[in-house]
Amino acid sequence: MSFAGKTLPKWLVGGSSIAVAIGLMNVATYAYTMVAARLLGPKQYGAFAGLMATLLVISVLQLGLQATAARRISAEPGHVGQIEQTIMAVTYRAALAVGALLLVLTPLVNLVLRLDSYAAAALVAVAAVPMTVMGGQAGILQGERRWEALSLVYVANGLPRLLVGTALIVLEPSELTAMLGVVIGQFAPIVVGWYALRNERAPGDVGEHHSLRPVIRETVHNSQALFAFFALSNADVIVARNVLSDHDAGLYAGGLILTKAVLFLPQFVVVLAFPAMSSASERRRALTRSLALVGVLGVVATAGAWLLSGLALVFVGGQEYAEIQSRLWLFAVLGTVLAMLQLLVYSVLARQGQRSVYLVWGGLVALVGLGLTVSTLDALIAVVLSVDITLLVLLTLVSLYLVRHHTERPGSGFALPAAGDVPD
Repeated sequence: MSFAGKTLPKWLVGGSSIAVAIGLMNVATYAYTMVAARLLGPKQYGAFAGLMATLLVISVLQLGLQATAARRISAEPGHVGQIEQTIMAVTYRAALAVGALLLVLTPLVNLVLRLDSYAAAALVAVAAVPMTVMGGQAGILQGERRWEALSLVYVANGLPRLLVGTALIVLEPSELTAMLGVVIGQFAPIVVGWYALRNERAPGDVGEHHSLRPVIRETVHNSQALFAFFALSNADVIVARNVLSDHDAGLYAGGLILTKAVLFLPQFVVVLAFPAMSSASERRRALTRSLALVGVLGVVATAGAWLLSGLALVFVGGQEYAEIQSRLWLFAVLGTVLAMLQLLVYSVLARQGQRSVYLVWGGLVALVGLGLTVSTLDALIAVVLSVDITLLVLLTLVSLYLVRHHTERPGSGFALPAAGDVPD
């Protein structure tokens, strides 16, 4: 196999089971999104999209836990028993805490998303609990290189939601039943994870390094970096709910179905490139090649959305969203930009950078601030694209400079280097 006339690097041709599982999860997830868009219609789907965007931002805690668990177990496999116990202790505490907090904030979620349904808003709190537990379980399996079990967890995170959720929406089309399908489906992966981790292990040597506080600190560090990106990539749908009419906000949310599909299309590249980006000797080549590959996939998707806009409209939600058919290629461009930004954020995690994340936070502030000044669908698309493209250029230049001009300690496998490897 080759890319740009060269043999593909090892990181790009390995991990096929994970790539397939993530692909199935994403296909099932976005199939459910398309079903919801078609059966609910723009107004109710706009509310459901707001709930899902909120849940996706909250998922950074899940991803932070997964990164922490995978790094620690990969780095010190001799302490896997203690690490597993500590990770799950932190995971359960975090799941209950975030669920309780979101339950208290239910009136605020209802107000910000303009739902008129406290029950739908409360389901975000319920879904957050199993979602967070999955993060700890997946991180342990990833750190132990148990790819088959991890693949099953990923598949279980998509298919049950599609099957159960679709049945519920058919019975009663509303944002409440759509969200209930998400909640029920979210328990499936933690059942798979529990079964895979059911055999308890001796804690082994007990050390302060793997106690609760260091694990919590690392999880917070990873989560805040991911939170910046997920907030950036999902804030626009919330802005749309507040500056556009319900109809136009629903149209914008429908277009974002295509954006999210393009965003997650190259997710396998992130999974496979991440270990190489953790190694000083491979970091620059992995970053440049993976950025190029994501860009190529994005160009193909954008061309398809432009040339086959009628077909793309079917996947977005059908004729009810026909008003945005001519703009679908712009939503594909947005997805491409976000996919490249996601890769850059994981590059920052791989080198445990600090100040680079401030650029993402700045982009979020700019997007919300400028987005709240517009009142039309086209103006909002222009603002979001302008902010994200500017951020992409800046973060690419900074990342390429840092990986080229700094000497870092090499990482190994899926382990992240120690904090501060690159003084950015």
